[in-house]
Amino acid sequence: MKTVMLSRREMLKSFFTVFGCRVAGAASGNPTSAGDPGLMVAAAGFDQTGGWLLDTQFIDTMGSPYLIAHGLGVPVANATSLVRLPHAGKWRVWVRTMDWVARWKAFGAPGRFQLLIDRIPLKSTFGDSGSQWHWQDGGIVEISKPEITLALHDLTGFNGRCEAIYFTQNLTTDPPAQRPLSFKVSSSNQPTQDFDLVVAGGGYAGMAAALSAGRMGLKTALVQNRPVLGGNASSEIHVPPRGLMPENGPYPRLGRLVRELQFDQNVESRLAVETDDLHYEQVLRAEKNIHLFLSHHVCAAETEGDRLTGLWMLDTHAGSQTLITGRLFADCTGHATLGALAGAEWVIGAGPVANEQHRREFPLMGMTNKWRWTWTDVPSAFPETPWALDLSLDDFPLHQADLWGSWRWESGFYRHPIDDLEYIRDWNLRAVFGAWNAVKNKEKSKAYAKARLSGVAAIGGTRESRRLIGDYVLTAEDILNRSIFEDGFVPVSWYLDRHIPHRTYNRRYPDDPFIAENWESIKDTRRPRHSEPWWGIPYRCLYSRNIVNLFMAGRNISTDYLALGPVRVMRTCGMMGEVVGQAAAVCADKKCLPRAVYQDHLQRLKQLLS
Repeated sequence: MKTVMLSRREMLKSFFTVFGCRVAGAASGNPTSAGDPGLMVAAAGFDQTGGWLLDTQFIDTMGSPYLIAHGLGVPVANATSLVRLPHAGKWRVWVRTMDWVARWKAFGAPGRFQLLIDRIPLKSTFGDSGSQWHWQDGGIVEISKPEITLALHDLTGFNGRCEAIYFTQNLTTDPPAQRPLSFKVSSSNQPTQDFDLVVAGGGYAGMAAALSAGRMGLKTALVQNRPVLGGNASSEIHVPPRGLMPENGPYPRLGRLVRELQFDQNVESRLAVETDDLHYEQVLRAEKNIHLFLSHHVCAAETEGDRLTGLWMLDTHAGSQTLITGRLFADCTGHATLGALAGAEWVIGAGPVANEQHRREFPLMGMTNKWRWTWTDVPSAFPETPWALDLSLDDFPLHQADLWGSWRWESGFYRHPIDDLEYIRDWNLRAVFGAWNAVKNKEKSKAYAKARLSGVAAIGGTRESRRLIGDYVLTAEDILNRSIFEDGFVPVSWYLDRHIPHRTYNRRYPDDPFIAENWESIKDTRRPRHSEPWWGIPYRCLYSRNIVNLFMAGRNISTDYLALGPVRVMRTCGMMGEVVGQAAAVCADKKCLPRAVYQDHLQRLKQLLS
């Protein structure tokens, strides 16, 4: 298999760009530099976010978290913050934003908002120009006192977004040419914390890995870049877990932690709500050996040769960075963020995409933003959306029975799953709002007059991106043949489930399809059945072959293009995490690295699991 190597130098260069200006704390703020008596205010650090949502999905590509007004067509409450300027006087104001539909030359600029200074709006409206993130001019204002209150005032409820606000007394010069929020690694931050195991990613795989290791006595850190745990199974994304956890078989203890984490034993019957997020957190915080870092994004890695020594975390609210060190690490991020930063070998899809034909022949599984509608007692209206996809009721499935825009609403098949991720999410939003516009404003029968759009997930659920390469690469043939591996621990109970663009829908948007269907990639009666688990994912797929102290669990483990389909479901990923935690305990006990567990201590790992 041909692998793709990511240069650590390139990753750091793209992420840590120094502009000569510092991020301002929302409450006090700092001048940008000696030559420019200005102030940079990060929107993510506002004192009160109101109805605006903190979006952290695209930090690795666009440089920072930002606030987004996700109101389903109803303007959200103001985000506000107290800011202290160096002094009163005339200030020029710039706002970093974008017109999020302008890349498609769509009409209407749905993301418009105002910036209020001490309750008075600037004359400019923001979010109505620019197809890329840029500085939009807010003009010159006279400020009578250094302490002011800023407010982001949403005008539409349709996903206006703000990254930063920049005040400068250089009234005739342009703002910084590049993105404003550069997170520079610095040794002057708070003291380093040291751990036996550092787990990046707080989905089922990461939670189970941390629990498994913590209960074996390892001092464990769990780093999650959202304010809640659960990953795709959180109330933010709404994907119910799939996969079996057999209570018999060679390793009956495997799955016990996933069962403990489950908010509902019949979890497929409903979706997570905020109380379920709280359940995840309570389980983790009850463990004395687990140190939980919510709202912290992994942004850089420290290495010595072929070994990870530490990772830098970005506090997505405060903008501060913290270094934590460890002897062992586990990448459970889904995107393989930590492994890529550390220089681990990885691959996307069926290998490097050389041409358009290859991309069409081997499409990637995409991102879903789930949405929901409900029936009301009285008719409800929905604004016209001329900027959304122009759809009719024949262009998409609409199921009155379950009232859900389900997993089928998926796009990104022909896009890069990381570089194009914001594009993919925004395309999903255009599809959902275009569909609901068709339901409410184009349907002549008034059948849906009392239907109301009640929820759209702004945080997307991604199925496929990077896969880290281990000592073994699990193949589709291994699964179909039910191959026996000495180190095969995790049961596979799903089928070769890859998603492709739906053959009936998507005719109007063939280059960016947004409705998916299942594709059994290899027609074979030997495929795994739900009732016939196969204990087949080798332990050798759960550690990196070139970063010697890096485990992985989740959809970023070592598989080929087709084998990813059955192993990516969440309960299966959680059991991978359990194995990783136990293997880390063997490493700590035997003072060895992950590969040596397979080579020298496999029987000990089997004992722990059985």
